[in-house]
Amino acid sequence: MSHCPSVPAGQTSAPLHFHRPASTDGARRDAVAALFELPFLDLLYQAQTVHRQHHPANQVQLSSLLSIKTGGCAEDCGYCAQSAHHKEAGVPAGKLMDVEEVVQAARAARDQGATRFCMGAAWRNPKERDMPALTEMVSQVRALGLETCMTLGMLEQAQAEALKEAGLDYYNHNLDTAPDFYGQVISTRSYQDRLDTLERVQLAGLSVCCGGIIGMGETRAQRAGLIAQLAALPVPPQSVPINHLVPIAGTPLQDVPALDEFEFVRTVAVARIALPHAVIRLSAGRESMSDATQALCFAAGANSIFLGSKLLTTPNAPVSSDLDLLARLGLQAAAASA
Repeated sequence: MSHCPSVPAGQTSAPLHFHRPASTDGARRDAVAALFELPFLDLLYQAQTVHRQHHPANQVQLSSLLSIKTGGCAEDCGYCAQSAHHKEAGVPAGKLMDVEEVVQAARAARDQGATRFCMGAAWRNPKERDMPALTEMVSQVRALGLETCMTLGMLEQAQAEALKEAGLDYYNHNLDTAPDFYGQVISTRSYQDRLDTLERVQLAGLSVCCGGIIGMGETRAQRAGLIAQLAALPVPPQSVPINHLVPIAGTPLQDVPALDEFEFVRTVAVARIALPHAVIRLSAGRESMSDATQALCFAAGANSIFLGSKLLTTPNAPVSSDLDLLARLGLQAAAASA
């Protein structure tokens, strides 16, 4: 499969051409779909081979995720308890955390072994009045020696540039699913809106964290469509979170049937092959996975996890359990690069 060359950080002269129909060419999607049909062990072998060509074989990058502003989001994402549309989920709207609270949480995460600190706010987009606090958070967290990541919804170009100037390393903005399934999950923000924000982030010189959620009722072909779309971006994302849906009472997806765990592992493996240079981030849903399933995900090429008992509003495995699992598998925590 072909891959687009990376654009050096800060380079803004070449157009990235995100403005196009939210679809990808049929040949690329067919190639990704064919990977899903491989015998399971053949797929894992191919994924692990690709992984070892581009990444240290037994290293896992550790991140921590904090909800710096919870609930009350204007978007209607069907999986999310923080949407103002899903009041039955019982997540009240909160205010933006104080900078010092965020810095204290980042320091604790660093002391537990995290090398990247991710900050998420339940917004459609940040307001200008919030930007000074957000940039100060970035600056102070980065001063702790941590890589920084934020997810704040849609961004204007000036906002992306202000975050970059403050020292932000990554901006997370997921595509969530394939273009042809997206409308069944979200109606308040278009696929093109997401592509527009990714373009602004890239133009500002920020690294991109962009992935999706698996198990929302999409077909295998649509899972292939998501991965093909990620690989087809003008600059493929450097970090790709693969989330397993956590059904939350009070959200439209609360009763979606559970996805077969081997199918989730297949998705991780296909993402590794299609996006060989990316860090594949095993994200939401690990709390309900067995150790064996998580080990298969690492074998399939996942090389990052989130530490901490909560991911925004959903439960996550205890830190002690994660560190124990890594030790039992002989996996090492990747060193900080900030």
